[in-house]
Amino acid sequence: MRDLAETARTLVAPGKGILAADESTSTIKKRFDAIGVENTEANRRAYREMLFRTPRIAQFISGVILYDETIRQKAADGTPLVKILRDQEILPGIKADIGAKPLAFSPTEVVTEGLDGLRERLAEYRGLGAAFSKWRAVIAIGDGIPSPYCIETNAHALARYAALSQEQELVPMVEPEVLMDGDHTIKQCYDVELATLREVFAQLATQRVQLEGMLLKASMVLSGKDARNRASPDEVARYTVDCFRESVPAAVPGIVFLSGGQGDEEATVNLDAINRYAATVAAPWELSFSYGRGLQATPQKTWSGKAENVPAAQRAFFHRARLTASARVGQYSPEMERDTVPV
Repeated sequence: MRDLAETARTLVAPGKGILAADESTSTIKKRFDAIGVENTEANRRAYREMLFRTPRIAQFISGVILYDETIRQKAADGTPLVKILRDQEILPGIKADIGAKPLAFSPTEVVTEGLDGLRERLAEYRGLGAAFSKWRAVIAIGDGIPSPYCIETNAHALARYAALSQEQELVPMVEPEVLMDGDHTIKQCYDVELATLREVFAQLATQRVQLEGMLLKASMVLSGKDARNRASPDEVARYTVDCFRESVPAAVPGIVFLSGGQGDEEATVNLDAINRYAATVAAPWELSFSYGRGLQATPQKTWSGKAENVPAAQRAFFHRARLTASARVGQYSPEMERDTVPV
């Protein structure tokens, strides 16, 4: 397990974080539709190649989560995308689950599937160059939900996945996402996140997962998107870190946050506040990021499927990554949004 622990620490190295580029074909279609780009294999490859070949991006990005299609793709010049990352000492990861499906006898809740054949898939991904994997569970807050049944079922699947991932020498990134959707208060979110994380770590212990060789990908504790009074960044920081102190063992080397539908700047401001507050209470984990839209929204729009826009899109990606990496160590300021750095 020593190599897994070393890989986990590398992924949450100070000043760096993870790019989540594991959007499914149907999800990236929504993103491409918004910018008028046809959802073809060639366009998906060109877009991700643009991100991965951004000059000096390894200053801020330690790993990239890939989709099944992407881990097999080659760049326009024939270089495997995995090699482009490895040559920059950026660790490739892989989305291991196959998505959320309706939970039996609970029509408003879902459970993530993909355990069948997982051992063999993980072995193949390892052979394709992956160093870590990720499994996402989805927990919604609403009228009477989440149920204990939903939390337990998803936590059990997360733990089974994590054990299989470690068996195949891939660091598992365990992601129980508590959705922002709804009008819930930050206190309601805190209660759900706390119950979820406690169940997840109980299941991880049962499945004999080595905590030193895994990462937690977690939601920030936030007010619902439709809440009348949204919590401030300082409140988000306090509720989030305090929740983890009640539920996440110190042996876990790092927690990486998902942006979860927050805007670019909102996700950055909240990450900065969390790291500043964590320093005051001597939180034992590295607190980093694993952002998808929080890193990609602006470069994606800038690119818009046109080769001539690649340099400008790469500048936008580098800029967002630099600011997010600054927030990851509690050194972000809103004035940095106006900075421009040539790529």
